[in-house]
Amino acid sequence: MPHLNLQIIGKVQGVFYRDTTKRKAHEFGVHGFVRNQPDGSVYAEVEGTQEALNAIVAWCHMGPVQAVVAGVVVSESDIVGFEGFQIRR
Repeated sequence: MPHLNLQIIGKVQGVFYRDTTKRKAHEFGVHGFVRNQPDGSVYAEVEGTQEALNAIVAWCHMGPVQAVVAGVVVSESDIVGFEGFQIRR
């Protein structure tokens, strides 16, 4: 089960990005967390099947309707073994 770190850049705070990411993670079967960053970006760590991760990364490039995503930086990391999906503050 791969582990990805995602940094989503653009107008992604104050547009329900984290809440919608949590709903999409449940829909795709992805585990991990999402949080706002002080620099205005959104950061997420996700784990799941390759198919599920491909789906969440593709969705992150679009985001919710109100978001304007300028880019998504994706890097691989060691597996943590998340259970469920959380919005972290």
